Order: sequence, then structure tokens, then C-alpha cells
Amino acid sequence: MLWNKKLILFYSLIVVCFLSACTEKEKLADGSELIHKNQFVFAASGEFKPFSYINDDLTMSGFDIEVGEALAKEMGLEPVQKRIKFKGIVEGVKTGRADAAVASHTINPQRSKYVSFSTPYYYSGPQIFTRPDSKIKTVKDLEGKEVAVAKGSTYADTASKYTDKVKTYDSDITALQALSSGRHDAVITDFVTGKSAAKEGFKIKAQELISRSEQAIVLPQDNPKLLKKINEALDELRKDGTLTKISLKYFGEDITKKPE
Repeated sequence: MLWNKKLILFYSLIVVCFLSACTEKEKLADGSELIHKNQFVFAASGEFKPFSYINDDLTMSGFDIEVGEALAKEMGLEPVQKRIKFKGIVEGVKTGRADAAVASHTINPQRSKYVSFSTPYYYSGPQIFTRPDSKIKTVKDLEGKEVAVAKGSTYADTASKYTDKVKTYDSDITALQALSSGRHDAVITDFVTGKSAAKEGFKIKAQELISRSEQAIVLPQDNPKLLKKINEALDELRKDGTLTKISLKYFGEDITKKPE
């Protein structure tokens, strides 16, 4: 009986450790903490082209990925990609699976309850996309219509303000593919993502730009020194033109400057 109790206790500790992501982090001289010394482990989904997408060798490329790598270099660290489905990234950062997420997260009060945000590294906004022959032009036209969005994105909340028929997909790209092939009435997604998909041949058309948003890097709330370090690195990347250069490479325009 005593042996059984010890086994139960042992396995209980394993479960607790797993659920709380008991990771012994490396503490640096400046007080910041990292999962591995000299490495910056950053999460992205690989589901959000051109921000992050998967290559044939299963590495990721894209705007977010290059920003993450530039940040690591600026901080004197080795960049390490960590692929997590978008809907699980905030929880993954919160529980220590990555040092941070460079994954196009919109700053909002709901997420701020659980994680910290850096200063914005680019500016965007949700936009309505439809098929070219659609009569939907503005949010007023969405009432009763079927709108597709990505799981875990802020666009689900946006869509639910205008219709009770919200369909979710694993990524914005798969939602836009479904729309292009004749499913649903509209998609709400980041205007840059929709614009890029249209250029790639998706049969979609941009409609009303609903609002503006700020995208930032996500960090655990218990690592303020790393947040400070990342904000300082972002400031340098803005000043030396690195963020602008990466933006021009992927979008042909600078989305890292705050709109007037």
C-alpha cells in the first residue's frame, strides 16, 4: 500500500511538472531569462503566409521569421524557431515552450491578462474579403452572412460583432482558400495577408478596412527584463532601417511605420 502511494505521488509530480511546463530557465547577467543560454527560442505558426510559412525542409520563412532572427542577432543570441499552431501560441509562451512569439499577435486586453506585449513591430488591421462578384461591401452587409476566420485570432471576435455565422479554420490562408473556391460569404483577416493572397491568384476582393491594429511580440509576464531587452532591440531595428527593409522585401511597402 505504501509503495502504491509513493507511485501515485511520483506520477502526480510528473503530471504537475508537465502541465506547468517546469522549465529551468537560464538567468542572464542583465536579469532576463531564457530557455537555453545564448539562444532566443521564438514561436510562430507557419500558417500565415507571407508572415510565416513552412519550407520543404520544415523550417519556416516569412516576415515574422526574419524579424525574430534579426531580434536574436541584435540581442547577441542564436535564433531558434519553434513551430506552434496559432491557436496555441499564447498558451505555449505562457507555459514556457518558447521565450517569446513573433507571430503577428494583435495587442488586446484579453491577451494582456495572460502575457506581456512588446512595442508594436508592425501595424495592420482587419479587412473584409469576398469573392469578386459579392454584394458585400461593408460590415453592415455581413448580418446573417457566413464569415470565415482563423482559430485563435482576434478576427473571430470582430466577425461575431456583425454576424452569428462565424466559421473557423486553422489559418487565415485556408479560410481564404475556402472563400476563393466558393465556400462562405466572406473572410475577415489581416489586410496584408488578404492582399498577398489576391496577388497569388486567389479569387477574392478586398472590401471595407474595419479598423487599425498594432501587432507585437508576445512574452511571459514573469520575464520583464527580457521584455525590456526586446523593446530596446526593436528600437535599434527601427532606427537602422532593418524592420523597413524586411517589410519591403515581403510586402513592397513599409508596414512597420505607425499610420498617420
